[in-house]
Amino acid sequence: MKIAIETYGCSANQADSEYMAGLLTREGHALSPVRSADVVIVNTCTVKSPTENKIRKRLDYFVKNGRRTVVSGCMPAASPGLSEEYPAFSFIGVNVGDIIHAVDAIEGGGRLVKIQPPGEKVLIPKVRRNDVVEILPVGEGCVGACSFCATKKARGTLVSYPERDIVRASSDAIKCGIKEIWLTGQDTGAYGIDTKTSLPTLIKRISALPGDFRLRVGMMNPDHALRNLDELLLAYENPNVYKFLHLPVQSGDNQILSDMRRRYTAEEFLTVVSAFRKKFDVTLSTDVIVGYPTEDEKAFKKTCELIRKTQPDIVNVSRFWRRPDTQAAKLKEHPGRITKDRSRRIQEFVDEAGMTRNKKWVGWTEESLVSERNKDGTYTARNDHYKPIIITSDSADLLGKRIKIEIKSANSFYLTGTIR
Repeated sequence: MKIAIETYGCSANQADSEYMAGLLTREGHALSPVRSADVVIVNTCTVKSPTENKIRKRLDYFVKNGRRTVVSGCMPAASPGLSEEYPAFSFIGVNVGDIIHAVDAIEGGGRLVKIQPPGEKVLIPKVRRNDVVEILPVGEGCVGACSFCATKKARGTLVSYPERDIVRASSDAIKCGIKEIWLTGQDTGAYGIDTKTSLPTLIKRISALPGDFRLRVGMMNPDHALRNLDELLLAYENPNVYKFLHLPVQSGDNQILSDMRRRYTAEEFLTVVSAFRKKFDVTLSTDVIVGYPTEDEKAFKKTCELIRKTQPDIVNVSRFWRRPDTQAAKLKEHPGRITKDRSRRIQEFVDEAGMTRNKKWVGWTEESLVSERNKDGTYTARNDHYKPIIITSDSADLLGKRIKIEIKSANSFYLTGTIR
């Protein structure tokens, strides 16, 4: 059968889609665009209400057009009752290994609803979306209890995958020509808490593998980064590790962090940032939520001040969205005009910080890895600080190649360069 996979959400979801593609093609199915597919798989995300609403509209479209559909991912995992709203569709959760059974059921004229915890994924077949990037989950779930988050209901409590399997998958990927490995998870910093190992140990083992590649470490929460700080700094010394840190702060106000049930303070976030910036001048990515129900104007301004002070290279700003069955869903929300205004105001600080950081790179010349081919025909390259550099070329395919680039210009989001 011809199978299409639509993916929403984070890199962990992207990895799940790649695993499903690998399992399906091994069974003789062919990957296809949606328009010509016999079956469509919609791999869902439950982090934000707007994304969930978009997915529901997509599912309604497939109902209307009589498309045979499998719904997977965090939406059915967090809300199994979704399967009753769409009785014509098959459902799995994040248990990607059951995608074969779901497609078989549809092929036989039936339906499968099997929403279960996932098994280990790192050594099952995959079809990569990007031929030079390996997205590698280090585990499933987290040890947190954030008041606003529905993802834990979908992904569960932390289960770290065996270190030997992650290292083996990394080694196999490098031998296949992979140039960039992404370690991903709900919180990579928590890796190994349940298995008596640690993220720094994993980074050291992977970055020491032979081959020409770079390692990108995914999101880690500040409390776990602080717990492993000295060892993380040592692990990041390897030149194969991108000098990139995704450290979500969510708020600059300690009372709001407490209300969110985050397990660190703004000062502890600053401690981690300061250590990484002092040693590596890392590219810093962070996340903030504006309009949390208990956030007043004073608390909001503390978040703005934190952004001004730390000058993150990347800030993912989200307005608070009530998620079902979370503690924060019980709180009275701010009017939409307030959260919208705060989002607009903090974005000014974000844009200024991004521009300040990026313009420092103008005039820089060094080798970078071309890791993505863009839809408009340009390429995105990454330097050792994981800065995105947009380049154009009329020559042969540059994907996966290292080339010398001179940075010519910058905006708040990316750099533009020319090949030297």
